[in-house]
Amino acid sequence: MTYAVCVTFSLHPDRVEDFMPLMIANAQTSLAQEVGCLQFDVLTEPDRPAEVFLYELYTDRAAFDVHLGSLHFKNFDAAVGPMIAAKDIKTFSQVAQ
Repeated sequence: MTYAVCVTFSLHPDRVEDFMPLMIANAQTSLAQEVGCLQFDVLTEPDRPAEVFLYELYTDRAAFDVHLGSLHFKNFDAAVGPMIAAKDIKTFSQVAQ
């Protein structure tokens, strides 16, 4: 059963340019190094550049926990903390089919 994570970041407007390279690197590293990371999309809307939406798919909750415990995520999280005005996280588990 796949496990989806949706995150919406509201960034401080003057930190968008600093945030995006770190966010993209985190997504790319997650896909390259984490076996259970199936998809990691970073999305924005040109009319709302300080809003960043993540859509992440993992094989299961345990794979997401591996992501949260990874060194690259911990480094990313520490680096971007001051850039974030607000963050909303929602998780979803696949319904059995």
